[in-house]
Amino acid sequence: QLLLVESGGGLVQPGGSLRLSCEASGFSLKYYAIAWFRQAPGKDREGVSWFSSSDGRTHYVDSVKGRFTISSDNAKNTVYLQMNNLKPEDTARYYCGVKGLGPFPAYNWEDYDSWGQGTQVIVFS
Repeated sequence: QLLLVESGGGLVQPGGSLRLSCEASGFSLKYYAIAWFRQAPGKDREGVSWFSSSDGRTHYVDSVKGRFTISSDNAKNTVYLQMNNLKPEDTARYYCGVKGLGPFPAYNWEDYDSWGQGTQVIVFS
């Protein structure tokens, strides 16, 4: 069973920072590609950031480039999303997902093997 648990969401003012965590259990993240997606009310789930455990490649959607950083700690079996200079349009529920072998990055959330329950991020002034 591929169990993922996200944490670290919260309320923050524009320009603030949050670090999201995605802890895996029951398997090792180092054999998977990991992605952070987000979903705002009334909108489709969109990919934000991707990490390839096999070679360390990262990828970001244009709207978060230079502000978000994805990283992995194999010892803790955890992936992080450091979010700086947050904007109101970043408000969404953030989910981490894992995917086995295949194209990187994988933009379609339906292609992922497992998802966590999500963590809410609200950016307000």
